[in-house]
Amino acid sequence: MAGFTVHEVLALAKRDKVTFIDLQFTDFLGNIKSSTIPVYNLEGALNKGIWIDGSSIEGYARIHESDMYLMADPDTYALLPWRNNIDTGRVARLICDVYKPNHDPFEGDPRYILKKVLSEAKKLGYDYYTGPECEFFLFPKTADGMILNRSAGNGFYFDLIMDEPYLIKREIMEALNDMGIKSETSTHEVADNQHEIDIRYDHALKTADNTITLKMAAKFIAYKHNFHATFMPKPFFGINGSGMHTHQSLWKNGKNAFYDRADKYGLSKIAYNFLAGQLKHVREITGIFAPTVNSYKRLTPGYEAPVYACWARINRSALIRIPKVSKGLEDKSTRLEIRSPDPSSNPYLTFAVLLKAGLEGIKKTLNAPDPVEENLFEFDDAKLAKHYINKLPASLNEAITEMEKGKIVKELFGEYTWKRYLEAKSEEWDDFRIQVTDWEVDRYLKVL
Repeated sequence: MAGFTVHEVLALAKRDKVTFIDLQFTDFLGNIKSSTIPVYNLEGALNKGIWIDGSSIEGYARIHESDMYLMADPDTYALLPWRNNIDTGRVARLICDVYKPNHDPFEGDPRYILKKVLSEAKKLGYDYYTGPECEFFLFPKTADGMILNRSAGNGFYFDLIMDEPYLIKREIMEALNDMGIKSETSTHEVADNQHEIDIRYDHALKTADNTITLKMAAKFIAYKHNFHATFMPKPFFGINGSGMHTHQSLWKNGKNAFYDRADKYGLSKIAYNFLAGQLKHVREITGIFAPTVNSYKRLTPGYEAPVYACWARINRSALIRIPKVSKGLEDKSTRLEIRSPDPSSNPYLTFAVLLKAGLEGIKKTLNAPDPVEENLFEFDDAKLAKHYINKLPASLNEAITEMEKGKIVKELFGEYTWKRYLEAKSEEWDDFRIQVTDWEVDRYLKVL
């Protein structure tokens, strides 16, 4: 569903017998927030907005400048299938933009940050498309809510197992379809209890909206079946973590700006510039698309998660891959796949920094290095240096340092939000740093 007017949303809510509306937005850590209104307040919410206390939201206003309001995007109207009970009252949702009392967009709203860089791309003539592959784990729970058998489960990559997680995934995809969101595929992933659902390739703002909706749907539907869905990047040691590989391309005048049939890789000059921009700036933006302490437990060699800043066609240890496409569809399907983001990230901010870095490459006509098709996990430091390959940050602390030194995030977020993000992530790192873990106790308690 798309292109709704206020009048049409009001008519849809009446037709659907809606009694409540969830007005949704995200904090900059990617958590979905919601303010629920009765349906008789919907017209006012659509025309004038609903006031909220921004000081209570992570990364938003300080206590003395807390008044903000939500403006619902009519295009995002959808019934919530898991709350669609005619007897108890149907619930719909609207995704919102956050505004300040003077009617200016709030600079720290992740959706606004993405819109801002999309507007920058549009001024250059480009539309940015993305297609995220969202991996997650499904764990059964006991009757009292304890997660069971976290490291034991059934299935391997692409296995077809008609068990309860299979039914949960199918129900998630059906719910998304009912909400007007198209998913591409659903698979069992490499690790036990690990699964993937891919969102259909589309405009980046739409796929960001759809990604937070997928995460919400997975949580609610898993809970209904007494399972727990987690988008934590690395739940336990020794197995693959969960990523959010993101396919991306620029389109101009209805044509794929990344495609050039004369190039041996099928890539245009613009694609190479964009790719070069992301490789150059990846260290300073890693703290956005890998935003947690746990993210860096996934970004280690040997578990299909890239840690080296290079590109390739078939090499899945490279940061950016050029997927092969079906013959005859090259002009539609040529794209770049960046493999480092994980699903704990805020998709609005992830897509925003990826686009910003790519646009820097276009503006400065950066040249991409040669592709590397060898297994990068077998490279030593000397060979990495020979190929001019940088490593991604190895910890959240290192990522924070790179973000402080860089310019991409600061320029995109603005001074206030950039500082708040760094403060929040520094607090997270310090909290982790002073913890005493089971690994330390097992290793040191008896021998020191």
